[in-house]
Amino acid sequence: MTSTARILIVAGSDSGGGAGIQADIKTVTMLGGHAMTAVTAITAQNTLGVTAVHPVPAEIILAQIDAVVDDIGVDAVKIGMIGSAFTAEQVAARLERLRADQPGLPIVFDPVMVATSGATLADDATVAAFGRLMKVATIVTPNLPELSRLTAEEDPVAAALHLVGEHGCAVLIKGGHEEGDALADALIETDNMTSWQGQRIDTTSTHGTGCTLASAIAFFLAGGASLSDAVARAREFVRVALHDAPGLGQGAGPIGQANVRLDVGGAPRLNQVTVTGTNYARSVEFYLKLGLKQIVDNPPDYARFETAGGATFSVQIDAEEKIIATTAVYFECDDLDSRVEQLARSGLIFEHGPRNQPWMWREARLRDPDGNIIFLYKAGEARRFPPWRMRD
Repeated sequence: MTSTARILIVAGSDSGGGAGIQADIKTVTMLGGHAMTAVTAITAQNTLGVTAVHPVPAEIILAQIDAVVDDIGVDAVKIGMIGSAFTAEQVAARLERLRADQPGLPIVFDPVMVATSGATLADDATVAAFGRLMKVATIVTPNLPELSRLTAEEDPVAAALHLVGEHGCAVLIKGGHEEGDALADALIETDNMTSWQGQRIDTTSTHGTGCTLASAIAFFLAGGASLSDAVARAREFVRVALHDAPGLGQGAGPIGQANVRLDVGGAPRLNQVTVTGTNYARSVEFYLKLGLKQIVDNPPDYARFETAGGATFSVQIDAEEKIIATTAVYFECDDLDSRVEQLARSGLIFEHGPRNQPWMWREARLRDPDGNIIFLYKAGEARRFPPWRMRD
């Protein structure tokens, strides 16, 4: 695999941007992968429902697959809305050939049948043709209604075992359609079962959860994760995105993939810094004035703040601590000069205003009420890509 995971997404387009290709691209992109697409259908839809569906001819779908695979290559495939029985057969045949060339290529199949709004996206003939796609898939991710429709079994575990036995793929049972606040998902493999429990997140913004989950699983499998680990990380991605939903639309709104990358990943991620303070109210007032959003209020001991992009910063209060500032905390601001001017007028004292530095950053320096060194700065591309950056 290249350093950037290449994920081929075979799915329909959602004009509302909540599910389908749009959710897939957002998910793979925010996780750091490269999303490639073979669009199977164009839908006219929003958070309230689907008003029109235009299937893409199978030969165009196959041409999209061939174009990206032949040039860019692929590390994992995610299949969503497929459009028709004929398309399902043709895509399965093409993926069988791809698998022959790349044994072990992860393929994640999300058998989309009904939109979150209730609109039907797969007729009986298409559902019947899903069998060949399941035979080529590494894992299938149906929700409970989809699982019931794929088999004659009423019990979800029995239905999943039926699919595992018949098609040889793993099956993730998604419990989101269960009633109650306690939810459970289960990964059924030929020789193992892994389950996860969680509490339902109170939100109406659930459009695209299945697409997002399947694409995230594909991304993590592309990086070499085991099935259970890929599912666990993908579930976490979806749960954070549900918490961070932007609240758009009048119906089932889209989830919020935009800020999740710091919450889920493999390598160490710097997304939390804690400093010591001696007075809770004074510290909170200072950092709120800087423009941070407080998300944990636990006086008199602890306050946590969220920055733009999702990284967090906190203050641990110890009234007896003698603070010696040896480390500086940097907050990047695109509006550096105007923000510093505004903050200075509000009463904050800067040790120096915005200055251009030899390392190509522009910085203003101040201290919090306990003497911790704070920089507001603007670096742009020079933060990660200075002229003297070491070769990767």
